[in-house]
Amino acid sequence: MQQQSQTVKITNADPSAIGLFGLAIVTLVASSQKLGITSGVSYLIPWAIFLGAFAQLFACINDSKRNNVFGTTAFGAYAFFWFSVAACWMIKAGIFGAQLASAADPKQLAIAYAGYLIFTLFMTIGALETNKVLFTIFVLIDFLFFGLTLSTLEIATELNHNIAAVAELLIALLSFYGSGAAVLNAHLGYVILPVGKPFGIMRKKTTSSAKEVLHH
Repeated sequence: MQQQSQTVKITNADPSAIGLFGLAIVTLVASSQKLGITSGVSYLIPWAIFLGAFAQLFACINDSKRNNVFGTTAFGAYAFFWFSVAACWMIKAGIFGAQLASAADPKQLAIAYAGYLIFTLFMTIGALETNKVLFTIFVLIDFLFFGLTLSTLEIATELNHNIAAVAELLIALLSFYGSGAAVLNAHLGYVILPVGKPFGIMRKKTTSSAKEVLHH
């Protein structure tokens, strides 16, 4: 009796559209607060959790199924950033008790922002080989974390706060564009919203070149 094997290939849709949409919404709402258009963070928390965090976490998980290391890492890291920021806002608001709120040290937030700046800098290098819209978003995120780090440390506070605010608004606008491009270009079958080709300056090594590097 012969045994037959069957291979089933499951294809996942590109999750970047929903991931970028989540990023667009949360940065739009957050930038409105930084720019003084709105005030407080009470209504920022739901958008941070459900759009900034869960939408990007969804994109992260589905990008991992597509073996996309870059997308998995980017969406996952920023998803957990927004989970953490939402938790910090809740601590400051006293949701977890007055004692925890009174003991909060803003400098710890600045250290976290600095860590994310380091992360975003090397991810920006990787974004060179994605597309020009995504690369520009990463450059703007660099400016966002630069401004957040210094303003939280009270270094040229107003200037760096404004840098962070403007960068965050531009991130939102470009993320809307990137999300729209990911949906419409795939859905319609042709490029309706161009995102720009990769820069092509970070070339992949061939297998033979990689072996030479390992042996040296």
